[in-house]
Amino acid sequence: MNLLDNINSPADLKKLKIQELPQLAQEVREKIVTTVSKTGGHLASSLGAVDLTVALHYVYDSPKDKIIWDVGHQAYAHKILTGRKDKFETLRTHGGISGFPRRAESECDAFGVGHSSTSISAALGFAAARDLKKEKFGVVAVIGDGSMTGGLAFEGLQNAGYLKKDMLVVLNDNEMFISQKVGAIAGYFAKLLTAGRFKKVERKVIKTVSRFNSIASPFIKVARRVKVMLFPGMLFEEMGFAYIGPVQGHDLDKLVPILSNIKHMKGPVLLHVVTKKGKGYKPAEENPVQFHGVGKFDAVTGEVSKFKDDSLTYTKVFSDTLIKLAKDDNKIVAITAAMPEGTGLDKFAKIFPKRYFDVGIAEGHAVTFAAGMAAEGMKPVCAVYSTFMQRALDNIIHDVALQNLPVVFALDRAGLVGEDGGTHHGAFDFSYLKFIPNLVVMAPADENELARMLKTAFDCGKPCAIRYPRGAGTGVAIDKNTTALRIGRAKVLIEGKDVCILVMGNHVRTALEAARALKENKISASVVNMRFLKPLDEETIRAMLSKTCNFITIEENSLSGGFGESVKSLLSGTGATVKSIGLPDKFIEHGSSQVLREKYGLTVNNIVKTAKELLS
Repeated sequence: MNLLDNINSPADLKKLKIQELPQLAQEVREKIVTTVSKTGGHLASSLGAVDLTVALHYVYDSPKDKIIWDVGHQAYAHKILTGRKDKFETLRTHGGISGFPRRAESECDAFGVGHSSTSISAALGFAAARDLKKEKFGVVAVIGDGSMTGGLAFEGLQNAGYLKKDMLVVLNDNEMFISQKVGAIAGYFAKLLTAGRFKKVERKVIKTVSRFNSIASPFIKVARRVKVMLFPGMLFEEMGFAYIGPVQGHDLDKLVPILSNIKHMKGPVLLHVVTKKGKGYKPAEENPVQFHGVGKFDAVTGEVSKFKDDSLTYTKVFSDTLIKLAKDDNKIVAITAAMPEGTGLDKFAKIFPKRYFDVGIAEGHAVTFAAGMAAEGMKPVCAVYSTFMQRALDNIIHDVALQNLPVVFALDRAGLVGEDGGTHHGAFDFSYLKFIPNLVVMAPADENELARMLKTAFDCGKPCAIRYPRGAGTGVAIDKNTTALRIGRAKVLIEGKDVCILVMGNHVRTALEAARALKENKISASVVNMRFLKPLDEETIRAMLSKTCNFITIEENSLSGGFGESVKSLLSGTGATVKSIGLPDKFIEHGSSQVLREKYGLTVNNIVKTAKELLS
């Protein structure tokens, strides 16, 4: 009998006997592997959390009880068990279910997530609101996958310990902090699990004490009890939590009774659960980094589908150029926030291990850390995804730009990133960087321009941000001798008299194709690669007014506060008409980048249509 067939809600799960839960967990794992092999997604983390998820929903009463996930990497089993089993095949596809918890998708998704370290603060908010309304329900925060390296998690912990609200924090310790263990907290948990030096010290103490026959036996018993009960939980006990653990996270016979007991405990409780990332699927267990966020793969063999396009990715161009420049300048250092593979810094780390710093999932710290290095004469590049850099906005303003320190921000995954959706689209970096004084903001049209912009950033001695998209470039050749660009200077690619297309970033090729299509329709279009959002090349834009009063701006960023608004402000009162193509003032849903670009008009056809409407 297939148990999963009869599970359409958490209430159905409670009808099973506890002895049946391991079989259900295995069926859930099989469904996750089968689906993610076709859609891609966060596989290893979700597989490791299956047993824990089954136990939580078996004991707690969702949606009345609130189960709040951190990041969302671990929530696939949660989705399957909370009424989305039949829709799970649509995971991360346009119009299908999201790869992350979303309040609009299910009442069992108590809190929407996608960024790290938010669960404890949110859970405390639920608990405080519950008590103010004099209601009764359980609140659980499930945190793991490196989220405990984020400072926000500890802000939540200290406040929860102070307020003494009834809530449970489950630390899902899978021994993997997305890629590698970073930071003191990660090392702390790793040492607990592997015994390490502490085990050696323990053996020496026991050997010494054993010489004293009269006190040896009772002393050793007390020492071991202190080790188990005090040392692992000392940090959390000091913050006001009752600590329980470490507990085997794949043993449902133990997990369910423990959670059942905790459910009736008063005050904040932290349950330390040890799990294995990728549990139940051998390829993911053996290579949890590759299967953390994975594309399509063969579910039988575990072989990941290879990217067929031979073009260099922007990430690789950034990586290769950075290494090339660092070989000639020993002041260049690289910093990332737990994303060495995603940002391309893993290769840099191997070549320059002493000049590479992974600070954990702590973007604000990464920026201020970089500012400190820059103040001491180093040339730091801080490589973080565009969407995650949003979390460090104050640090960019206060610690870098205000002091005019030469930190380089490499913003990967700018614009539309596809199936991860609204939490991951880099749709706002133009808008949140544009207003910051002293900051140079660049966007390359192609791979070679990215290399030149990186050189420009290191040479100019000012804080600089370079934003570039995910995936393959245009296929242009990279100059052997990388030269810097002139700050704030655009490049006119085509001169025309009817309409002027001003492009910022990765849609220059789209604009050139549109210009050719317009030419076939007897419309003469200029195309300008703007290159710099800030400082904006006002001289070149005004020069185009001598040819035409019709302008189109293109950007893969929110139109609210973006490049188009800068152009409209500049040309206000000149008699020019400006039509802007970009992302609307909304959070963009998940779906392939191609589908989303079609939907929001970042295409040749829409540029042609816009030009014709402008001229008519």
